[in-house]
Amino acid sequence: MEKFNTQPLSHRGARYFFVVLVLALLGACSSLRLAYNNGDTLLFWWLDAYVDLTSDQKPGVKSDIGDLFRWHRKTQLLDYVQLLRTGQRQLQGTPTAADLQADYREARARAETVLMKAVPDIAELALKLTPEQLVAMEKKFEKNNRDFRRKNMKGDRTEQMKFRYKKSMEQFELWFGDFSRDQEAIIRKASDARPMDNELWLDERMRRQQAIFELAKKIQQEKPSQAVAEGWIRDLVKELFDRMEKPSDRKAFFDAYLAGNIELVHTVIRIATPEQREHAQKRMQGWIDDLNALAQK
Repeated sequence: MEKFNTQPLSHRGARYFFVVLVLALLGACSSLRLAYNNGDTLLFWWLDAYVDLTSDQKPGVKSDIGDLFRWHRKTQLLDYVQLLRTGQRQLQGTPTAADLQADYREARARAETVLMKAVPDIAELALKLTPEQLVAMEKKFEKNNRDFRRKNMKGDRTEQMKFRYKKSMEQFELWFGDFSRDQEAIIRKASDARPMDNELWLDERMRRQQAIFELAKKIQQEKPSQAVAEGWIRDLVKELFDRMEKPSDRKAFFDAYLAGNIELVHTVIRIATPEQREHAQKRMQGWIDDLNALAQK
């Protein structure tokens, strides 16, 4: 059940990372097979939107993305099948909050695996970036932040909580189908019980972007060896993944937010009817079938 995207921010940034495509597609696309088969093109467009790839860079980037997808198809998809089967087994009963916490950890570990696999390709591209491309990256970050403010910080706190609730419901309805008004009221209460601080999330987002930008600038200016650049990037990836778990003045908020998200998902599962659980079972089975077929290619 780890695919519920109830956090306003995942580990995003100027990534040569397609884990967003792989994991998010499971929770956001009705045709996983079609989306995955076009994922290399989507990732290329996504990356180009950040750094405006030159004609000399594009062939190598396309080749690296193709290699990454082939590796992922061969080594990771059947593992995702096991995660979904775990979710199916959990839905046959009532998973505990500890079960959902473990699911979150499993998904997080797999995301980190993909990012670490991509590090050599990220380093290779970073060593070829121009000052103009760094400017393009910075502008893309600024645009993304404007979009975040427009979507997540519109109106007062009540309006922002309502927007957050609606985004969560989009995911829950994808999995379970329609909910009754009584169920929606229960889910809304659990959603609103989560701590909310969009100013903090925006600041975290900007800190992450700044760390990525500064490292890209350092690599572009100092032109270290490939091995050194890879080491720097691995350190940053690890730091970004571990940030919410490291001691800090925000650790209590991060812990409470994660606990609130888990309790929200737990609430939805507890109140789901047999028909809604069956809907989720069928949804997961469809993705399992798609993943098995994709892994065979």
